[in-house]
This record gives sequence, structure tokens and C-alpha cells, in this order.
Amino acid sequence: MTNAVSSALRRIIAENRKGRPTALPSVCSAHRDVLLACALRAAHTARPILIEATSNQVNQFGGYTGMTPDAFVAFVARIVEESGLDAGQVILGGDHLGPQAWRGGPAEEAMANAHRMVADYVRAGFTKIHLDCSEGCAGEPAQVDDGTAADRAARLAVTCLDAAPDPDALLFVVGTEVPPPGGARADEDGDIPATTAEAIETTLRTHREAFSRHGIGAAWAQVAGLVVQPGVEFTPMHVHHLPADRGAGFKQALIDWPGLCYEAHSTDYQRPPAYRQLAQMGFAIHKVGPALTFAWREAVYALDALRRLAGYGAGDLPAAMETIMLAQPDHWQSHYHGDDAARRVMRHFGLADRIRYYWPHPDAVAAVNTLFADLHGKDLPHPLLSQVFAPRTIARAEDLRSHFGADRARALAAAHVQITLDPYYDLQAA
Repeated sequence: MTNAVSSALRRIIAENRKGRPTALPSVCSAHRDVLLACALRAAHTARPILIEATSNQVNQFGGYTGMTPDAFVAFVARIVEESGLDAGQVILGGDHLGPQAWRGGPAEEAMANAHRMVADYVRAGFTKIHLDCSEGCAGEPAQVDDGTAADRAARLAVTCLDAAPDPDALLFVVGTEVPPPGGARADEDGDIPATTAEAIETTLRTHREAFSRHGIGAAWAQVAGLVVQPGVEFTPMHVHHLPADRGAGFKQALIDWPGLCYEAHSTDYQRPPAYRQLAQMGFAIHKVGPALTFAWREAVYALDALRRLAGYGAGDLPAAMETIMLAQPDHWQSHYHGDDAARRVMRHFGLADRIRYYWPHPDAVAAVNTLFADLHGKDLPHPLLSQVFAPRTIARAEDLRSHFGADRARALAAAHVQITLDPYYDLQAA
């Protein structure tokens, strides 16, 4: 990554600060097909794309993806090359980089791992770094106080600057929207309370003081974003939509903090007008992840149904995934509650999309490959497709035929993902 790439993000933030409804989607996924669909869309729109990895997904020990930062960068590079996207349009970000992945142990050990992790991230080419030390480690509260979080974040920033091939190319994001244990709490109206102006001021001031205390006061100019809660969230079966009247005070709270924008997390599944509204509130970065893998799962399950309707194969992808998830319940059992029927629905169709952790399983890979092989080169006439896909998806898939050729099934899956991403790019039309 280069300074030019970071400058692209800076330009978007500057435009947003001028009051224009401009924002950049941040694609937080390690799913190859999802990333390819997003890269193809970015190439078509000729706009930058921000691709992020989290500390649990990707770290020096492999994370749950099995990828180190270097491996993830190479993985993305191959996808970008396949898509035809100009590599200069790609910004790589690290999300929630801190001690979270090791918070079950002592703080000293967790932070030692975090320091090695952030160094590996910046050496690999990640330039947009979210420093998040809000969660407590063994013997500490679930969420530590502002002073502790800021001090740890500043120390990680020092490590980033020391390790980066081009320290000036780094852009930092601080703060967190991580909810208390059990999830974000809705207020009496059913809405998620927004971060207050007082909390915004405290977080920024405490982090700036910590940067200064650790001898990197000049690098505060490289802090480009603050993660706060605008009032968006989703549970396994429910979306908390951004209230239409939400927004007063957010931009005012940044008036004395030039060069900074807000970063919104958990923006998945919002109604399209919400993204323009968020941009107008000062949120220049909109993170999305589960909604994209949810869309891909919708598409492959639809293709599986189409396969059986047309008699093109006898496979049963949902059944294969159910077997895998029941055999290895670690990724869903503490997140989904209720009777057996309710949990089955959540496993496959929950908005949290915990099924996304299972797609790399060898049996899942084999089942998906069989599905696409069964449909490859087959005649998929419109009357058949219309049984399981909306007209927009069918039309978009036709636009993607130049890339996918005879693999129309993969074009349909990519199209469905792209349509989910479209509202993040179409702010002007919202």
C-alpha cells in the first residue's frame, strides 16, 4: 500500500466533512466469492474499495481463517487480479486490532500478542488500522476504562509506526462500538441509543493525550476515524434500523476535530436511505460483512433448490451444512437460543450469519463445488431462474457473464452479493 491509497480515503473523509453525502463501504469478509463479487463491483464503478480483516479472522497464529496478515494480503491480491480491479483502488484495513483474541489470558500476554499482530499487519501492507483495546482481559472488567483503552491503543500505534515500511501512509481509527455483554441494549422505544457527544469528546481527548504521552503526538494527525454507535445493530432475527430523526449533534461533536470522520459498524441490513443519512451524520466509513455472506448463502441455497427443481443433481447443500454445524457447534451454540426448531432456523438463516464460519470446512467446500459443477454449462432459462431469483439479480448476472462465462450459477451468486452492496455505493440516489 502507498501514501496514494491512504490519500484516497483522506479525500473521501474530507468530502464528507464538507457536508457531502460521501462514504466508503468497508467490506469485512474473508470469503473468496464475496470478495470477488465486491472487487468486480468496485472495478465497474471505478471507486475505491476498503477490505478489512479482523483480529480474530487474521493474526500471526492464523485466526479462524488460517491466514496470517501476509497470507491475507496475497489472498486479496489474487482476487483483485482476477477481477481486473486496479490494485491502486484497494485499501487494506485491520479491524478491532488489540488484545481481544487473547483476552482470556493475562493482559500482559494478550497485549504482547497484539503488538506482534499489529506489526505483522502493517508490514504486510495494511494501512488503515483500527486500534481497539476496549475489552478487558483476565481479571479485568468486560470493558476497561477510557484511560486504559487509550493507553494501550497508543502503545500499539507506536509499534505500528515503528514497523511500517511507510509510517506516513498509516491512518488510524480509534474507539469502539462493542456492546456490553449480551449485546447492545435497546431503549424503551426499541432503538439502540447513540453515542453521546460527551462520550465522543472524552474518547478523542483521552486518546490524543495518550498519543502525546507516548511520544507520538505528531501522529495524532494520522488518526482519521472514530468508531461510535449511531443506533444501528442486528440480532439473529431482528434489525435495529437507524431512526429517521437520528443525527442531531453528531457532526457538531466533531467541529473541533479536523480531519476526523466517524466509522459505523454493524450497518448490515439497513434500509438503503440509512446509508445516505449516516454519511450526512459524518460517518464516512460504513462497515459491512455478515450481510454479504448472508446474501451469498441465500444465493447458493436458491441455486440448490433450482438444481433439484430442474433435476440437475441430487445434492442437498442445506443438509450438508446442517451436518457440519451440528458436529462442530462452537461457532453458533453460545449465540443462538431457543428450542431445536428455532436454533435450526438461526443456524441457516440468522442475520448474524454464523454459518459463514463453516464455509471453509472441507465438506462444505466439496458440497458447494458439487453444486456449481452440477449447474455449470446447464441451460438456466429465465422461467426457471425466476422461481428462486428476483429480476434484479437475474439482470445483474447477465452483466457479469463477461467474467463468469458459462458458469452462470457463480454469476448469479456474485450478482446477489453485489445487489446487497449497491446501497453503500448509491448514496446520491438514496
